[in-house]
Amino acid sequence: MPHPLTDVANPPQKGEFQPFVPPSQSPAEFTIKAIVLGILFGLLFGASTVYLGLRAGLTVSASIPIAVLAISVLKRLGGSTILENNIVQTIGSAGESLAAGVVFTIPALIFLVPYGPAYFTYLQMTVLAIAGGILGVMMMVPLRRALIVKEHGVLPYPEGTACADVLIAGERGGALAKMVFLGLGIGALWKALSWIIQIFRTGIGHSFARTGFFPNGTINLDLSPEYLGVGYVIGPRIAGVMFAGGVLSWLVLLPLLSYLGNFLTVPLPPVPANGLRLDQMAPIQIWSAYIRYIGAGAVLAAGLITLARTIPTIVSSFRESVKDFGAGGGAAHLRTERDMPLIAVLAAAFLLAVFLVVVPGAPTQGNVLAAVLIVLFGFFFVTVSSRITGLIGNSSNPISGMTIATLILTCTIFVAVGWVGDAYAPIAIGVGAVVCIAAAIAGATSQDLKTGFLVGATPFYQQVGLLVGVITAAFVIGGTTLYLNGIMTIGSDSLPAPQATLMSTIIRGLLSQNLPWGLVLVGVFISVTLELCGIRSLSFAVGTYLPIQTTAPIFAGGLVRWWVERRTGERQESDISSGTLFSSGLIAGGSLAGILYAALFGNGLVPEADGATTGPIPFLHEGTSGMIAGGLLFLALAVMTARIARRKLA
Repeated sequence: MPHPLTDVANPPQKGEFQPFVPPSQSPAEFTIKAIVLGILFGLLFGASTVYLGLRAGLTVSASIPIAVLAISVLKRLGGSTILENNIVQTIGSAGESLAAGVVFTIPALIFLVPYGPAYFTYLQMTVLAIAGGILGVMMMVPLRRALIVKEHGVLPYPEGTACADVLIAGERGGALAKMVFLGLGIGALWKALSWIIQIFRTGIGHSFARTGFFPNGTINLDLSPEYLGVGYVIGPRIAGVMFAGGVLSWLVLLPLLSYLGNFLTVPLPPVPANGLRLDQMAPIQIWSAYIRYIGAGAVLAAGLITLARTIPTIVSSFRESVKDFGAGGGAAHLRTERDMPLIAVLAAAFLLAVFLVVVPGAPTQGNVLAAVLIVLFGFFFVTVSSRITGLIGNSSNPISGMTIATLILTCTIFVAVGWVGDAYAPIAIGVGAVVCIAAAIAGATSQDLKTGFLVGATPFYQQVGLLVGVITAAFVIGGTTLYLNGIMTIGSDSLPAPQATLMSTIIRGLLSQNLPWGLVLVGVFISVTLELCGIRSLSFAVGTYLPIQTTAPIFAGGLVRWWVERRTGERQESDISSGTLFSSGLIAGGSLAGILYAALFGNGLVPEADGATTGPIPFLHEGTSGMIAGGLLFLALAVMTARIARRKLA
């Protein structure tokens, strides 16, 4: 039998790859209905990613759910070609990736007082988002031949390949879409019952007494469907390592510091602003004042180690990319080899640099050095991002590590030229934000271009579609972020924004040269210890920095997947399974219901849900009975997920 990606009527020549739709054919592709539907999905998944990123500091790829939904929706709108479906997922995936880059960095401006909050406006957020998005897309144009075409068979680009499988198996779209819609409905309903109607609690947990035998030991569980879905998607290994980091912070370091605090008569440096001693502080205050810096050090080291591990790949990829930067070859006349002109890429890079220097009110206004650093770091980390996602997938792309490296290099240059103090912090985050967004977009763009390469799409249309997705999503992502901050407050327990908080901590410490390096280095050597034990430290380090109420339900989702794989005897390597599609729906449904809650709460239509001690059915909400009820209901959701995950896709 021929390979599913081989066109029988146009067999490939020896040594030549033949896409599903050969270059000689030109079915409908960049149509109005595909563009509009792609924009709508981009706005939908972009908004949900904003919420998930601010709450959990994590995101997952939306390409496959969007591809599944595109097939289903377009069938009901009169049918579509495989290339139209591909354009929908290409445009839609840009919104999710753009949102990830934005929420990981730009909210750091809130914490960079006194100058940063003035830049946290809709206009500036949208400007930085569009600049980073366009930079990420345009820098990938000359890299496509080097990484997607020449490295075919070497770089698998797992999400992109899986997406191509979904599109090619388009006749199965109804069954696949049913799983996503089912998860979306259940996730939204669950979140609405707990947050909007408030029938049961939003979280359960317990902290031991400060004066007890296990002082301030804390275990909490956020009863959110999106966390359960994230845990299932990333799998038991990563979820377990991440939860282990939470255990270290909240069940080892927190009780240890609390125990030692009973014997201290003065505040422990770095003395918090409230001046409290350890024995006077609540668990969350101890975490914020001390453990957070240990977690920051762990993430810093883990991110840099992850980046350093790929140095041979980075060097070879960068060399090949520069060598092929202007490559066109004789195949450029083929539909499947038509890219944006190289002159457009060069012009875009130059105009973006000029734009960031002259745009009124931007952190980078008037700063030529910052604009130059953005273009240089942007091209470098776009190359790194594409190569890494080609090997391990977009969901595992270490965007945080690249952003941390960018911030360290930027702040080091600033200090070297005498730019120290709080006034330069917004400029540094401006550089980091644009580079982070560009790297995030580059990872998604690479997967999309791989999908297009396999199905026979026109690269030029995909690249234009990505620009459309970036620009349209930017206007909604900025507004969603500001709205959630106005209602739920970024930095609160409801929206801790762990990645952005980490970025602000690093910038403040480097520019003011007063980072509590003792605590940071403890975290650094925690990651080093794990690496010496043969354990990849990035997931663990992220777990040390996240609240344990976030990592615990993610771990529960990982356990569900472990149980399903054990019962079925099959490892769900592919993203095309009942469990992963249903879990993707849980993530989207729970996140969208969370945004709806924010809108209702902001207009005074529902009371605050997070931490509420009562509800319309007291037995399900209050005291011990409420804790038990919440735990049993979450267990029921986990069991439901496991049962659905065992279904075979028709």
